[in-house]
Amino acid sequence: MFRKSATVYPPPSDVFSALTLCPLEKVKVVIVGQDPYHGPNQGHGLCFSVRKGVQVPPSLRNIYKELQNDPEVDFPRNGRMPNHGYLELWARQGVLMLNAVLTVRRGEANSHKRKGWEDVTDEILRVLSRDCKTSGRGLVYLLWGKPASQKIESVLGGNHKNQTIISTSHPSPLGATKTSSPFIGSKCFSRANHALEKMGLEPIDWNVDVL
Repeated sequence: MFRKSATVYPPPSDVFSALTLCPLEKVKVVIVGQDPYHGPNQGHGLCFSVRKGVQVPPSLRNIYKELQNDPEVDFPRNGRMPNHGYLELWARQGVLMLNAVLTVRRGEANSHKRKGWEDVTDEILRVLSRDCKTSGRGLVYLLWGKPASQKIESVLGGNHKNQTIISTSHPSPLGATKTSSPFIGSKCFSRANHALEKMGLEPIDWNVDVL
């Protein structure tokens, strides 16, 4: 499936971190990414997240900027922007940060596209969607960029029962202010929390540091 000589990220122990930190029965919000960061020590199994001590990537800086500028989100709670990009606290509250493709070769973005991972992650999303329809529990999707929206639409097949979709452009500096639904100014995080509250679920505390 993959070249044996290639360096692949994330390390095997982190490939399924999105699911180990946020089991499917706990999921309230789904964020879909493309594939892991392809630099050393970056990807650790949660899309858009990097471990502490690793420079915050540009897309995540824009995510923090949008959180800070949303008047209905208390971020950053202590008045200081985070100095790291570790999003584990989101996962532990029920945010599934799932890349469409779960591994990547070093320095080669999207190098493991169409090698089978899409089938795996599609099925994960189908299981979540089926559970929403049968159990009545709610789910919110934060979809940033066209590929994320297309993936979810292909899985849901137009049946959004008990599921709220919030779509914007990608938070990357190349697209954060583009399209008719730009990420910057979207208030997507407070909108997600409003949707959760309407479903009778606890909102997400979007801060990344514990008080």
